[in-house]
Amino acid sequence: MLMQCLTGGIVILRNKFFIILYRGKDFLPSNVANRVLDRERELKVCQYQEEGARWKALKSFSVTDQTYLNTNTSGTFSEFHDIQVKYGFLNIENRETDVPLLAEKEKLEKELRNQEHKLFILNRKIEKSAKELYKLNSAWRPEEVSTDQELITEEERQCFRKVGLKMAKVLVLGRRGVFDGVIGSVHQHWKHREVVKVVTMRKVFSQVIDTASLLEIESGGILIAVEKLRKGHAIILYRGKNYRRPLKLLPGNLLTKKKAFNRSLEMQRIGEKIMRHQDPVHSPETQFCYAYKISPSWMTKLGLIPKKGNGFVP
Repeated sequence: MLMQCLTGGIVILRNKFFIILYRGKDFLPSNVANRVLDRERELKVCQYQEEGARWKALKSFSVTDQTYLNTNTSGTFSEFHDIQVKYGFLNIENRETDVPLLAEKEKLEKELRNQEHKLFILNRKIEKSAKELYKLNSAWRPEEVSTDQELITEEERQCFRKVGLKMAKVLVLGRRGVFDGVIGSVHQHWKHREVVKVVTMRKVFSQVIDTASLLEIESGGILIAVEKLRKGHAIILYRGKNYRRPLKLLPGNLLTKKKAFNRSLEMQRIGEKIMRHQDPVHSPETQFCYAYKISPSWMTKLGLIPKKGNGFVP
């Protein structure tokens, strides 16, 4: 107990071998504690001196209203002390509620800055891809539409349609779309048979029709039908009775295989929706329609009207 009184600590354990003392949470070294006490004394002395000087100044004036001198405490230390005692807890509560709000605000501002930075980078990439895609689309031009097109009867069309649907050897269109190698493969198929069956995996039916029309114009054949398969669509083309094998199988007006692949990559980077919003001519299958200003009446005249059901027969 003597050591506890001398040190000011708390006895935690005591036995015949040793004594454990805890200094406490409010422990301060003696020199620091003395300085704190001295500082508090100085502040109190200053406050008392200030209060005494104020009362001396008030007494020097001849004021008739004694109630004013007795009741007015505005600007005094006692008023400040009363306000701190009365409303001090409000500041603590406001601080406790303001800290989460400020943290959430800072978090949202940081997230907004990150999203703006990502949007800036995305716009730069879209602009770069759009420039590359514009160069690739400018590198090809559609073939001129033949005015003297061969006509076939409805019986012949149905016959070629059945033959095309039963064909096992097909030509599959990939992500590159229609390029010079596809037209060359069509002519290779026509070397041994009259009908060629082209399978495309496009899901939008209007794009399938555009692909079929572009194949018909570039190859010089006759579009027989567009049929819905379990996976994709089948485009059946007839070479015609007056078919002549061209000297150059690969046309020079279309993109090469490498350029067509690069074009598909750029379209994938930009996105199909963005391309449709910025430029309606977003694929080579539809560019020839815009180049020749094909109207619905012209499509009706040629017989390119969708048939009721799964298939399309021009």
